[in-house]
Amino acid sequence: MNRINLYIFSQIIKSCILVFFIFVFIAWVLQISRLFGVMNHLQINSYEIFNLSLLIIPNLINVILPFLMIFGFVLSFIKLSKDKEIIAIYSTGLSINEIKKPITLIIFLSIILSLFLSFIFSPYAYNMYKKKEFNLRSSINFDKIDFSNFIKFNEDLTIDFENHNGEFRNILINITGENEVIIYSKKGEINQTTKMLSFKLIDGFKTEIKENNIENLKFDTYLASFPIDEKKIYTKSDPNSLGLYELLKENNIKSKVIILLRLIDSFIIVSLCVFYYINVIKKNNYSLSNQLFFIAVSILCLLIDNLLESYTIENIVFVLILLLNILIIHFFPAILKLIKIRNEI
Repeated sequence: MNRINLYIFSQIIKSCILVFFIFVFIAWVLQISRLFGVMNHLQINSYEIFNLSLLIIPNLINVILPFLMIFGFVLSFIKLSKDKEIIAIYSTGLSINEIKKPITLIIFLSIILSLFLSFIFSPYAYNMYKKKEFNLRSSINFDKIDFSNFIKFNEDLTIDFENHNGEFRNILINITGENEVIIYSKKGEINQTTKMLSFKLIDGFKTEIKENNIENLKFDTYLASFPIDEKKIYTKSDPNSLGLYELLKENNIKSKVIILLRLIDSFIIVSLCVFYYINVIKKNNYSLSNQLFFIAVSILCLLIDNLLESYTIENIVFVLILLLNILIIHFFPAILKLIKIRNEI
C-alpha cells in the first residue's frame, strides 16, 4: 500500500474509532443503568455491578459493528469529499483503485473481527456475564432486599413482598403443582436456610385452585415451609453464550442455524461496505441525500435481520429470507431509478 492508500485507510479507521466509542459508551451506559436498577434492589454493591457490566461490552461491540462500519464510512468520506481530497487524488492521475484497496483491507479486517467476536470472544464473555449474574441473583439476603419483583426459587415456588426497614409486608406466595395455591398476607416473617424457606404470615388468605372448585381460607396467623433447591447450578442455555466449539459439538439443527445466523451477520457487514463503494464512491456521489439514502437502506437491512432472527429456530424459511436480505439492498438504487423514470414518463 502506498501513502495515498494508507492515508485513506487511516481516515476511515479514525472515523470508525470515533463512532465505536460513541456507540459503545451509549450502549454500555444504558446497560449499566438497567443493571443498577435491578441489582440495587437486591442490595448488590456497585463494584460487583460495574464488573458485571464490563462483561457485556464484547457482545455490545458485536451488535454495533455494522453501525460502526456504516457511520465510519459516511463520516470519513464526507470529510474527504468536503476537503476536496478525493478530487485531488483523481487530478493527479490516480484511479479509484487507490480508494478501493484500503476499503478491501477494512472489509477483510472487519470480517475477521466479526467472526472472532461472534464465535469466540463474545460468547465467552457473555457466558461469564450470565454465570456471574446468576450467582449474584442466587445469593439472596431477604433483610437487605427492598423490592423483590417476584423471586422464583424453583419450578413451583415464586414469592413477592415489600421490605419496610426489615418488616415484610404484602407477602404474596404462588405455588404451582397438582393444584395452584396463592397465599397473601399483610405482613409476616421470612426465614431461609439452605434447604427450607419458612414463613410466619399474619392477617391474610389462602386460595387453592382445584380442577372443579376454588377453596378460600382466611387466617390471622399462618405458618408455612417450602423446600428449595439445595444448590442452584448455572446452565449454559442462552444461545449468545455458546461458542463455536459448543455449537459444533451439539451438531443439531438449532446449533447449525445459530452458526448460519452469525455468518449472515458477518456477511451483512461485507454487503453494506460493497453497497457504499458501488453507490457512493464508484459513482463519485457524496451528496447528503445519497449518504442519507445509504444510511436508511443499511438500517432497514439491519432491522429486518434483527426482527427475523428470533423466528429462525421455529421456521427455517426465515433463514432464506435473511440470506436474501444480504443481497436485496443492492436492488434499491435500481428500483428507485425505475420509479423515477416511470414518474418522468
